[in-house]
Amino acid sequence: MGVSMKQRKIFALGFFDGVHLGHQALLHACCQLAKEQDCLPVAVTFPLSPSAVLQKLEPNMISSIRERSMLLMSYGIAEIRLFDATAQALSMPWQAFLELLVSEGAAGFVCGADYRFGKGGVGTAENLAAFAAERKLSCIVVPEQTMDGEKISSTRIRTLLEAGDVEKAGRLMGHPYVLMGTVHHGQQLGRTIGIPTANLSVQEGVLPLAFGVYACTVEFDGHTYVAVTNVGTRPTVDGQGITVEPWILDFDGDLYGRELTLYFHKFLRPEQKFDNLEALRAQIQKDAAEAYKLLK
Repeated sequence: MGVSMKQRKIFALGFFDGVHLGHQALLHACCQLAKEQDCLPVAVTFPLSPSAVLQKLEPNMISSIRERSMLLMSYGIAEIRLFDATAQALSMPWQAFLELLVSEGAAGFVCGADYRFGKGGVGTAENLAAFAAERKLSCIVVPEQTMDGEKISSTRIRTLLEAGDVEKAGRLMGHPYVLMGTVHHGQQLGRTIGIPTANLSVQEGVLPLAFGVYACTVEFDGHTYVAVTNVGTRPTVDGQGITVEPWILDFDGDLYGRELTLYFHKFLRPEQKFDNLEALRAQIQKDAAEAYKLLK
């Protein structure tokens, strides 16, 4: 049984880590082509970096698949086609990978000029274009996007985030750095000094941020709040393990088990150890005033 025109798809191909301005140029081309051909714009991606899986490296992603999916759909993508990031799945020859997408209703493809795919990463944008031409399918290869004379890339953004420069990273992404997580029970020490922070569980391998305190906005239940977020090991308290703890200003309620979306706007200061909890409280109050001034 053939695939009806309504089911036909334009596939945007990539890992899309951070969904930056380079990716957005590709997504725009995909959505435009899909609109012209009355197709669905679909992003093809993996939950983990294929190169990290194949090289058996620890993941160090800007975005989890949840964050990427949210961002991809905010830029017009209708569906996410998720492939398993296993060595077996990644050993598929590039021709077989494309034939599979054709069997799923491909009417066309969009990729970046440096796109590599298939077993050994030997498939190229040129291979994709030739494959599409042979089958009379559409294909757009989007040239690299630059800012300040340098290519916009996930690697460049990751380096900025590791240095705490969320402002410049945000300019390259076209949106603030975003982190999604679930609030879990912590030690509730913040409440003892009048600063009830939420302890956020985030996906392993997703946090390239420099330790420190950030001015953030937080979204949940359709509302947006200003927050001061500590990323680090809480050296004044116990120094045990990496935590992400937003103090949500102008909110006093139960957040346990809730899903929060954090947007990081500015690095305020490095994480530091204070002599006592009162000194810590005074500094966090100053951080809150600065965040409020920036974001309210």
